[in-house]
Amino acid sequence: MVELAQKLPNGHLINADLAPTTIDSRSWNLWHFASLWAGMSVCIPTYMLAASMVQAGMNWQESLLAIFLGNAIVLIPLILNAHAGTKYGIPFPVYVRASFGITGAHIPALLRSLVACGWFGIQTWIGGTAINVIIGILWADWQQLGDGWEFMGYGLSDYLGFFIFWLINMYFVWAGTESIKWLETLAAPFLILVGILLLVWASTKVGGIHTILEKSDELVQSKGDMPFSQFLLTLFIPWLTAMVGYWATLSLNIPDFTRYAKSQRDQMLGQAIGLLTSMPLYAFIGVAVTSATVILYGEAIWNPVKLLARIEYQSPVLGLLAMLVLVVATLSTNIAANVVAPANSFSNLMPHKINFQMGGLIAGVIGILILPWKLLDMYQTWLISYSGFLGAIGGIIICDYCVIRRRILNLQDLYSEEGEYTYSRGFNNKALLAMAVGILIALAGKAHPTLEFLFNGAWFFATGASFSIYLFLMRDTAPLEAEDVW
Repeated sequence: MVELAQKLPNGHLINADLAPTTIDSRSWNLWHFASLWAGMSVCIPTYMLAASMVQAGMNWQESLLAIFLGNAIVLIPLILNAHAGTKYGIPFPVYVRASFGITGAHIPALLRSLVACGWFGIQTWIGGTAINVIIGILWADWQQLGDGWEFMGYGLSDYLGFFIFWLINMYFVWAGTESIKWLETLAAPFLILVGILLLVWASTKVGGIHTILEKSDELVQSKGDMPFSQFLLTLFIPWLTAMVGYWATLSLNIPDFTRYAKSQRDQMLGQAIGLLTSMPLYAFIGVAVTSATVILYGEAIWNPVKLLARIEYQSPVLGLLAMLVLVVATLSTNIAANVVAPANSFSNLMPHKINFQMGGLIAGVIGILILPWKLLDMYQTWLISYSGFLGAIGGIIICDYCVIRRRILNLQDLYSEEGEYTYSRGFNNKALLAMAVGILIALAGKAHPTLEFLFNGAWFFATGASFSIYLFLMRDTAPLEAEDVW
């Protein structure tokens, strides 16, 4: 790979962050990838995810089934797209040039980046609330800063906590990808252990797991006598789609990480182990602990920040440690899931002027301007809406790499303005058409109540439609032979 990288053209389509990784930089093994997914999955939104499903009308078993199935489904495109990153050492913005064209690749890359910026803002706001509580424990007058001044319902201490946590995130962006690997590897086992300890604390307080799970039935909003078919179409499938949408972002830009993998086995097994275990476990902890709060406090406390703030009044030291755990959990998720993709995509716009660090800073600024505290008010709609956009992109790039090109890319032409992936002035119009149709089919579910199933299953319909249309339009494209590539 070193010899191949040295043959690449030195044009405006490449810089140090976009060039193929060398063998020396392939340092991520199976447990690094398992830790990556554990670190990303163990976070406050995961803790609250099953809670949102239970509040919508599903019991805890149905909620965990939706989470596990969603993860199992999204693991398929994750591993398929990850293959290209490991085989060629290329990041997502370069990988997507093969299907969308040298210039057209900016469209899916930026769509993915804007979603990441939204999530970056959400996670940073959540982490900021924990920072706000931590400083409030240490400094009694912290919450009174601003003398009652508010903006959009939040005071000065809320926004200062948000900004402090934002700065912490930017530190790791500036330190680069090796600091991210270090953070995830360190945080993952620690966060899982803390989650288990929180579950043990809750069960010992109320008389065991059995008592907790019995109490969980009180959290469920009544479904009445809803027929199974109605439950499936109006409740389970929309939440399954939202669950797939939760990681649809990473299923696209996973090459940003797997380009550092030692082998395909490391990235495949590591991802499966990390994703299929840590997220269902932490979601279960969220439901169980929330059920315990009904017994302990007479009300369901879904938000762990509010729960730990309650604990803080009983034991300030325990509350402080717990809030620090939340900060680490949110930080480990935010950096890996929501900064790497836009950092590379913005770098891809102007490789000679924007590097990874500058791209990450741009993402951080957009994450503020997007008003993340407002996005939290439309959690499920936000997840389903963008899952349609990303599903349409995913269907095309998987079809292109796995079916049309049979996992063989022309590495040199991915960095060349005059090559196989130039298409029509840098755009593959067939890919753009397939993407547009996939998105429109998903959005058609909002046009009429009888078509609502299209929106509720946005990711599935958008992915299937774009895959099929792209396969038909590109049916005459001859795949490269292995020996044709270098």
